[in-house]
Amino acid sequence: MFDAFDAEVLARMQFAFTVAFHIVFPAFTIGLASFLAVLLGLWLTTRERVYLRLFDFWKTIFALSFGMGVVSGIVMSYQFGTNWAAFSDKAGPVIGPLMGYEVLTAFFLEAGFLGIMLFGRKRVGEGLHLFATLMVAFGTLLSATWILAVNSWMQTPAGFAINEVGQFVPVDWWAVIFNPSFPYRLVHMVLAAYLTTALVVGGVAAWHKLRGRDVAEVHRMFTMAMGMILVVAPIQIFAGDMHGLNTLEHQPAKVMAMEGHFESHPEGAPLILFGLPDQEAQTVRYAVEIPKLSSLILKHDLNAPLAGLDTIPRDEQPPVPIVFWSFRVMVALGFAMLGLGGFALVQFLRGRLHHSPWLHRYALAMGPMGFVAVLAGWVTTEVGRQPWTVYGHMLTADSLSPVSAPAVGASLVAFVVVYFLIFGTGVFYLLRLMARLPEVDEQELVDAPIRTAGITPGPANPEPAKETPHAL
Repeated sequence: MFDAFDAEVLARMQFAFTVAFHIVFPAFTIGLASFLAVLLGLWLTTRERVYLRLFDFWKTIFALSFGMGVVSGIVMSYQFGTNWAAFSDKAGPVIGPLMGYEVLTAFFLEAGFLGIMLFGRKRVGEGLHLFATLMVAFGTLLSATWILAVNSWMQTPAGFAINEVGQFVPVDWWAVIFNPSFPYRLVHMVLAAYLTTALVVGGVAAWHKLRGRDVAEVHRMFTMAMGMILVVAPIQIFAGDMHGLNTLEHQPAKVMAMEGHFESHPEGAPLILFGLPDQEAQTVRYAVEIPKLSSLILKHDLNAPLAGLDTIPRDEQPPVPIVFWSFRVMVALGFAMLGLGGFALVQFLRGRLHHSPWLHRYALAMGPMGFVAVLAGWVTTEVGRQPWTVYGHMLTADSLSPVSAPAVGASLVAFVVVYFLIFGTGVFYLLRLMARLPEVDEQELVDAPIRTAGITPGPANPEPAKETPHAL
């Protein structure tokens, strides 16, 4: 059954599959934890019931997403020992401590305060409850910091030496952690997480709006989500451009694959919008391109020369078609997010933010697109690094455990079946939770005054009704 694939390809497929399932949960929970902290802070400062309802609504979704992220992350990490033992042996002195720090400083922080955030509001006091929520949010960011330090070191290794048995050993931990691509990768990923969360929140609110559920909580969700997208989307595009320039400096072959530049261009390189990369023929067929624009973007000079993959040995070139198209998916979705924020701003200025069905349909369609963009960006980053595990120092082929293709293939099939069964059920339940309107136990409000900025909360499951004007 697996004769057409060797063990390396199957091991890479297995790791890609498990990472793809795992990465969507941290991408959501990083932003959602910060959103929960903002909601709780607004509730404590304004005493508007709408914020407490939203906090209780999203904290349940956060808890389930967090749990699925933990489980999928543990399964993924075991592959370092099962399928990639040679890599673990050689790079373990560097990546092992970093991943250990992630568990000690971030995961324990999240887990230690998670219970207080979820169940402690009436037990520990409002101040400590807010502190616990802030610690969970900080823990998610810290966790991302350590994991991205590991990944960035594999992309742009620094601060190490190779000992007599061929192991990477740290000689400067500051250089290891703050390697050349780390700051760019961290900013790009954290902004992606915030955008992903804003798109989900906006998509959920849009779904309720299109069903006629015109209540305070839905209004506030939609307003906050659209505001976040409007602010963060252009920052993310700028951060992505800076990250691309950093990649050009340290991983030029990856950028060549992203741009589809098989040939060097001594007097200005075109920007290839679309085409069919043919790696065997080393060309992009049916290319639609804009002359010299790639040089302007990457070098800020229309006539700047750009090297192509003809300067890279064939066996060191990344798989160009995958990188080429995943990069375009990521960029296209980034501009679609920018368009959503701009459309929302126009409707807000017209006084129709909450009464524009086309905007709500746009937001609903974009709801899951943050996850797609994160996956496309991850594929661009990781496939673009090939054929290296530690860029320029350790090949992926040399990182594999001594395993057979049938063994890896059998475990891959098991992963596919179990993941779709368990995580498919979990995602289905998440969608069911999002389909319900926010509710809160009235006894928990303790006679809190109602101040919803002119929006009157509706019943938990109102019948569809005609839209009536509401203040933002």
